[in-house]
Order: sequence, then structure tokens, then C-alpha cells
Amino acid sequence: MQSLLRFFKIMHTIGKYRLDALLRPNIKKPHHKLLLLPFYFYPKTTLTRGEALRKTFEDLGPIFIKFGQLLSTRPDLVPYDVIIELNTLQDNVPPFDRAEFKRIVERELKDSTDTIFKNFDEMPLASASIAQVHRATLHSGEKVIVKAVRPNIEKTIKKDITLLNALATLIENISPQGKRLRPVEVVDDYKNTIFDELELAKEAANSSQLKRNFEDSRLLYIPEVYWKYSTNKVMVVEYIDGIQIANIEALKAQGTDLKVLAERGVEIFFTQVFDHNFFHADMHPGNIFVSKENPASPSFMAVDMAIVGSLTRDDQYYLARNLLAMFRRDYRQVAELHVLSGWVPEHTSVSGFESAIRMVCEPIFEKPLREISFGETLIQLFKTAQRYEMPVQPQLVLLQKTLLNIEGLGRQLYPDLDLWETAHPYLEKWIKNRFHPKTLANNFKYNAPEWLEAFPKVPHLLFNVLETQEKINKQHIKHTETQNNKGTLCQIVSLTGFVKLIMGMYFVAAPHTLNENMPAFLSNGGLIILGAGLLIWSKFFS
Repeated sequence: MQSLLRFFKIMHTIGKYRLDALLRPNIKKPHHKLLLLPFYFYPKTTLTRGEALRKTFEDLGPIFIKFGQLLSTRPDLVPYDVIIELNTLQDNVPPFDRAEFKRIVERELKDSTDTIFKNFDEMPLASASIAQVHRATLHSGEKVIVKAVRPNIEKTIKKDITLLNALATLIENISPQGKRLRPVEVVDDYKNTIFDELELAKEAANSSQLKRNFEDSRLLYIPEVYWKYSTNKVMVVEYIDGIQIANIEALKAQGTDLKVLAERGVEIFFTQVFDHNFFHADMHPGNIFVSKENPASPSFMAVDMAIVGSLTRDDQYYLARNLLAMFRRDYRQVAELHVLSGWVPEHTSVSGFESAIRMVCEPIFEKPLREISFGETLIQLFKTAQRYEMPVQPQLVLLQKTLLNIEGLGRQLYPDLDLWETAHPYLEKWIKNRFHPKTLANNFKYNAPEWLEAFPKVPHLLFNVLETQEKINKQHIKHTETQNNKGTLCQIVSLTGFVKLIMGMYFVAAPHTLNENMPAFLSNGGLIILGAGLLIWSKFFS
């Protein structure tokens, strides 16, 4: 009964803001149009589609607000004007009972708050759909934030996700655009994301990793996690006293160099994505602060690491090459890189894809560089690629959203920010360092244990291949005598048999002649046998 009432509440809210107008133009079948008939009785609205969707989520409560926030991270599916509205969704909900908060903390930490903390502020510092936070002080004097997951939130989430999934299935079935928009897939993605946010141990681990990555950096500060007081439902972290990034007036009042701050934001993004390959993927203004220390050389502070992203080594490489080629207007290389990376199928027409990319990018690059949006350009590039069967890449979608956030923050701080001025030398240096001998040596060192572990299997596999090849040779090739001494040796052993003979001699002799200071494959006996083999090869088979 409760689910039914909730369903009618959702339908009423959709009608109130006339969200049916988003579906109506795409529905062609008459019996499908009948499903929208009840919404005709609601008065028309003057709201834009983005405003209507935002207000619907706000009216339906915390779980739908979270869903709207997730949609704002999907520029591959959601129009940009709608994303702008969804970005303004604030996850502020009424706090739950403070006594219940204390009970959760004490149950999880198996002790009373009076024993654990020197001081504990019973007034919530902030309250969101998933968790609530309070200030406290440890007996050692450190100021901390105590974060706890809302009670019974999992039941609420499961109920609303069931209804969301039903709506998504309906939209996918009645709208011709349903297959392209993949609403059921989006809801499944949301389910995974929101249940991940319920596990504070994951957020704590992400936070520790980011802190370690920026340990000695002047760019970004991450608060310390107090693992002794952290579980899957409760997390205690260092309290940071910074200025929220959106408070431009306060930043100006303390004399913050906004140009340096904006450029460092861009540097943080590229450092996380390319150097660390581990990036904070929820860098909206509510999670970003600026340190009050040294305003002339300001640094960022970040919280809430529930959502993070990473790329494969191949994705890193092709993304960097794509950005460089794109800003050089080398559209042919952009198209070729998409095929080489596997982002689009091998059968893709490079010439046709190049033409489509040129059509999208040329109008963009006619603007001054400081007016070009990196994030929007990347979105347009991937949208073009989707017409050529590029599947959705979750890690690239997260990256697009993060780039849009960083770019928006940077331009808000310093409107004349030229991202390319910061990004271009960084990417050029990164590509160069990727092939530096020291980097290659480190990669070899990193992979060497696995290679050495697999090496003993190589002779056996090679012998099997040679055996198979020799059988094929005997079946399909009739040996004939050749001139001079070549014919004599070929009568004794075939080419594959000769290789097996030499390798057999090598592996028999090598262990008996091993120098303790060098690996087996460089032993004196091994080198002698291989040297003899090469000599015979050059004499009889060259």
C-alpha cells in the first residue's frame, strides 16, 4: 500500500511540472499516447525542461535528489541545459534525531560518545540524504567531524529504486529514444552508486589514498581519517577550517590570488588523472574549500570522497593524445586514435569520422581559447563518436563530469582562465615522460616478477608449438636435398628439430655452468651453447 501511495505521489509530481512534455514528441504509437492522457488535466507550466526536472526531484525528496545529481554526471545522455539546472540540486534535508545519531555512533564504535570524545556537539553541522555530520573533539585535542549513515535508509532506497526502475522500463518501452537513452541502465548505475555511498569504509579508503597522493603537495589538502573510530556506518575525519570555494567575496576579502587558485585547480585535475590515475569524481562546490593560510599562494581542500574514478593506461594515453591532436585541429589523428584505442569499432570509416569531428570542432575553435570549454568539447567529441557505435565508457563519463566541475570552478574564480595554457605544456610533458628510459625501466621493474614467474613455462609451450609445426611440415612439405652441406644437415634434422636440439642442449648445459652472480639465461654454458647454435645456423641455413 505504501509503495502504491508513493507511486501516485510520483505521478502527481510529474503531472504538476508537466514532465510528460519531455516524452510526448517522441511517442508515436496511439496506445502509448493514451498513457499520457491523465497529464492533460494538469495546467501547463512556463518552466524550462531543466527547471521542471529539478523541481520534480526536489519535491520527491532525498533519494530523487541524489538521482538528479547522478544524471548531472551523464552529459552523454542529458542535454547541457538540463545538466546546468541539475547541478544546482542541493542535498540538504532535515536532520534526523540527535539521540538516534549518538546511538548509531555508540553502537558502531562500541563505546559511549562521552568516553570517545572530549567534546561532542549534538547540533548537526550538516545533514544530507545519505548521512549526517556533527563536530567533536578527541581527548588528544584534535577537532574532528563525525559522519554517520542515516538509520533505515537502505529500505527507503530500495523502495524508491524499485519505482524508478518501473518508470525507466516504461519509458524505454514507449519512447523511440528509450533504447538510446538507456534509462534502465542509468537506474542500475544509480543503484550501484548510492549503495556505495552507504559504505563509509570505502569513502575512508578513498580519502586515505588521495591524501597519500598529495602528501607533500602545495596543491590540495585532504583531511586525515581516524581509522580507530571508523566503521562501515561511521567515519571520523579531521575537521578542516577553510573557505567554501563558492564564497568568492570571502576569498577576495582575505586577498586570495584567484588566478593562481584557478590555475591550480586545473593542475590538480591533470595531476589526479594522468600522474596518480585516481581522481575525486564529485568535485562540486559543496565539497571544495580553500585554505586560509598563505592567500598569495592558495591551496585547495577537499572532502567527501565517496565517488572516485580511474582510467586504464591505454585510456590515459589515448585521452592525452586526443586532446593534443584536437587542439592542433588534427582531426585525422583524432579519428585514428579513436579506432586504435578501441573506442569505436575497427570497421569505422576514418575519413567519415574525421569529417564528422571537423564539423563539430571547427565552430568551437573559432572562439578565443579562453572561451573554449574543455569539458563541453570532450562531450561533443564523444557524442559524435557514439554515432559511430562508441559504447558508453563509465570511466570517461566520470572524467567528463569532473572536468566540467573543475572548469566551472576555475572560470568562476577567474573568468579569463585559459585552460589550454595550463593543459598543453602538462600534456606534452606527460607524453614525453611516458617514453623516458627511466619510466620504461620502472615499468619493466614493475612487471618483471610476473614475467619471471611465467618464464619457466615458455620452453614447454615453445616445444609444443614446434612439435605441432613439425607435424604440419611433414604432412605438407616434401623435403628435397639442397646444394652442398645444407642438404646434408637437412637430412639429419629439420629446421624445427634443429631449434629443439639447440634449446635442449642449452637447458641441459646451463644449470651445470651457472655463475651464482648472474641469471641462468646469461650463464657461461648457456652463452656457449647459444653461440654454437648461431654459428651452425649461419653456416648451414643462411
